[in-house]
Amino acid sequence: MSSGIEINAYLRPDGRKGIRNILVVAYLVECAHHVAREIAFPFRKQNAHLIGFGGCYPNAYASRMMHQLCTHPNVGAVLLVSLGCESLDRDGLFKTIQDSGRPVHTLVIQQTGGTRKTINQGRQWVRSTLKTLGSTPRAPMKIAELIVGTVCGGSDAMSGFTANPAVGRAFDLLVGRGAAAIFEETNEMIGCEAALSRRGVTDALSRELAASVEKAARYHATLAHGSFAPGNAEGGLTTQEEKSMGSYSKGGRSPISGLIKPGDVPPRGGLYLLDVVPDGEVRFGFPNLSDVAEIGELIACGSHLILFATGRGAVVGAAVSPVIKVCGNPETYRRMRDDMDVNAGRIAEGSATLDDVGREIFDCVIRAAQGRPTASEALGHQEFTLVYKSFDPIGPACLPTTHS
Repeated sequence: MSSGIEINAYLRPDGRKGIRNILVVAYLVECAHHVAREIAFPFRKQNAHLIGFGGCYPNAYASRMMHQLCTHPNVGAVLLVSLGCESLDRDGLFKTIQDSGRPVHTLVIQQTGGTRKTINQGRQWVRSTLKTLGSTPRAPMKIAELIVGTVCGGSDAMSGFTANPAVGRAFDLLVGRGAAAIFEETNEMIGCEAALSRRGVTDALSRELAASVEKAARYHATLAHGSFAPGNAEGGLTTQEEKSMGSYSKGGRSPISGLIKPGDVPPRGGLYLLDVVPDGEVRFGFPNLSDVAEIGELIACGSHLILFATGRGAVVGAAVSPVIKVCGNPETYRRMRDDMDVNAGRIAEGSATLDDVGREIFDCVIRAAQGRPTASEALGHQEFTLVYKSFDPIGPACLPTTHS
């Protein structure tokens, strides 16, 4: 299956390799959102993507996310759009992008002369820069150089034995070939602490894995609200345990090589758990405000693409990295076929096994990495959101340098 696979990647000046060649227009406060959107809109079919942070007050998590996203290997150039009086350090972000070797330009609306002038200048820069991106050097990329993330959303009663474990089988194939695979939603794995612990490559990491889920349980107890949506119940899920087991199954069966937090890039191949629940006391509300926010966190960890398992029929894609939709319900797949890439509902109908669909997902990953648009890309989906959170740095036990 892996013999003869060729990925012709985009080689960045910082040495990283991307599978897309995106120009990012990034607003640095909500007051600059409209201007940035108007700049990017005419070029939305030419790989210009809009991202940004709406907050006016400083937040270390959001700042780190912006730094990581603007230097993601799929990103070739960045236009920063500032109002001028926000707290996000635009000069520091500019320097990070500049130091990575990417073309970058900043427009400050208050200095440029307002909405119309900033839009005109921004469009001129984007138009000119897109032409130069066409000459980005290419380089061969191995499967072992890929980082793939996974999320589930719109889950139903079938998700836990069709789409989610099929993604897990694809993860096993990717990890077996040296790729880095990231699964997340610690707040949807409550009750799976013991199972996670048994898979840590060191005893110290095993304790960290269990602690991350225990933190999630405390967080949701304080909120008096679990990660179980009314739509899940309408789709046939009956308990948090069912949802947890389904979420857990996305990670496949490989040993877990590390525990990371948003913005941490896996240092090598292997399976990684992403902790999405903020540290410290509860301050910023629900830790998984939407699937789009979680996808953004996976991308900030370097994910070249995202596997999205759904039963009821989520339709979102993402800015920066392509999203592959794996539908676990055959009826949903038939209704929403244009939005889906893989029909894992065949497992429920008995026409395919988990291994069959896992291999199909793996093949879909390779085709997307080779440049084939995913369903969400073909439909123009480029969703993005970024909110306030707070995280402590990971400790040395979270990324073991040797396996005992």
